[in-house]
Amino acid sequence: MYYYGYDNLFTIMLLILGSVVVLVAQARINSAYRKYRIIKNKKNLTGADVAHEILNANGLSDIYVVATNGELTDNYDPSKKVLHLSRDIFEGDSIASMAVAAHECGHAIQDKVGYTPMKIRSALVPVVNFVTYMGYFVIIIALIAGYTGYIIYGLLTLAAALLFQLVTLPVEYNASNRAKAELVKLGLVDSAEQEDVSDMLHAAALTYVASVISTLLNFLRLIILLGDRDDRR
Repeated sequence: MYYYGYDNLFTIMLLILGSVVVLVAQARINSAYRKYRIIKNKKNLTGADVAHEILNANGLSDIYVVATNGELTDNYDPSKKVLHLSRDIFEGDSIASMAVAAHECGHAIQDKVGYTPMKIRSALVPVVNFVTYMGYFVIIIALIAGYTGYIIYGLLTLAAALLFQLVTLPVEYNASNRAKAELVKLGLVDSAEQEDVSDMLHAAALTYVASVISTLLNFLRLIILLGDRDDRR
């Protein structure tokens, strides 16, 4: 009973640690965004302006840049060739607007040049969606296969998520590096603004790192639970 109690406590600690890692990373990006959304860039360019500047310079003028609702909901849709910017980013002329818009343009450039990790990530989307969709049948799986089946399915789900997150890391970091390079090449930022943009993008990247760490910890937690259950048979 002591061995089981120790393992049970350890798995709870892993769950808490994973949650804390994600919360700290989210607090970091929120703090950076609040800081840089009130600092105007010296060119007085909105996020939409920045996006058009970078896209046009890279022969991507056919990509639509549209405003979308929500906060930090910015994304690039390679299937529709549309760059979505949250309204504050689209209309704002802050350092945050500049950094986020440039980052999303980085994804558009990746799409144009056929950046391999981005193609791999796109190919994994239907796989991850399918595994996630199967979660609706998890209760049936638990009834048929028991608690062990439930844990095994959880491990498969986390493995799919982890694979997707690991591929996402180089995609996001590369997009940020492209963003910073484009801003400098086009003369849209000075040296001081370069540091601010880098800080903003670094904070955003930490959320992806935190997701990987959290998923790894949850994966380890389920392995321990599965091993503990086998030991008690």
